[in-house]
Amino acid sequence: MKHDDSSRRHGRQPKQKQGRWPVIKKMLTALFFIAVVVLLVVYARKVDWGDVAQAITHYSRRSVLIVTGLVVVSYLLYGIYDLIGRAYCGHKLAVSQVMLVSFICYAFTLTLSTWVGGIGMRYRLYSRLGLSNSAITRIFSLSLATNWLGYILLAGVVCAFGVIKLPGKWDISDIALRLIGIGLLLFIAAYLWCCAFAKHRRWTVRGQKLVLPSLRMAGMQLLVSCTNWMVMAAIIYVLLNNKADFPLVLGVLLVSSIAGVIVHIPAGIGVLEAVFVAMLGGEHLSHGTIIAALLAYRAIYFIAPLLLAIVLYFGLESRADALRAKTPSRDKNVGPDIAEDGES
Repeated sequence: MKHDDSSRRHGRQPKQKQGRWPVIKKMLTALFFIAVVVLLVVYARKVDWGDVAQAITHYSRRSVLIVTGLVVVSYLLYGIYDLIGRAYCGHKLAVSQVMLVSFICYAFTLTLSTWVGGIGMRYRLYSRLGLSNSAITRIFSLSLATNWLGYILLAGVVCAFGVIKLPGKWDISDIALRLIGIGLLLFIAAYLWCCAFAKHRRWTVRGQKLVLPSLRMAGMQLLVSCTNWMVMAAIIYVLLNNKADFPLVLGVLLVSSIAGVIVHIPAGIGVLEAVFVAMLGGEHLSHGTIIAALLAYRAIYFIAPLLLAIVLYFGLESRADALRAKTPSRDKNVGPDIAEDGES
């Protein structure tokens, strides 16, 4: 007891309590990596690698090069999501570091799930580079919002103008679809109005400070995200050998993406194919053409970046301490400049 009282008097904690959190942290890290490995194995077993290889070799070299270029553009746009988050938070990580972390995180997110790539990997890598949990939360929140704001805008346009028609068995009429589209466009208009004119711009949710972006930043969110969704649609459009109208391909991609989120299957395995076959099959394209295009899309857009991301992840982990030492200390653990005035 005398020893405990002396420790408290001098502001020290018993050694057992000091050593408890590092052990727990190591255990959680180990469990996270075990979960990643398990998900990778599950994903690999669900992919018919023979069909994937056959689908890719079916295309001309020119088509594969165009698609590869579009994939690079898409992942660069994902990186801009996190660069917008960098401006929002005011942290001082180098642009190259942010782009690298973003690529790794989105490669895992698209293939395995948001919980692994968007949350787990992002917190792991950004914290290794010196950012606080609160800063990482703001980056993740803004990146997530950026992605879905562009989706909402494009989905609103596609639905409101009748670009797509859902299969009759889905029990959603054309009028209902147009009303949904109008509602989505009104949501975007309300968001932009709030970013421009709202007087109350700060909220605290569970200890996290959230700040409404400026109108300029909101416009950048919409521009980058809409462009990225259209690039993804362009990849499938090229792989379909231009046999379907681009706006229709975009609309079907948007429908399949929200279906994949609802079903919660890694990389939307089966969901993507089911929606495309249901909405493009028959009078538009043969089922074989659609499946071949989507197998190639899955290989080039999901699998290849994931394999590269695994290599880059271990490289970043090995250099994280050195990179962290080079990062300016200012704003590592402090709220963003934007949090003070709402400007980007």
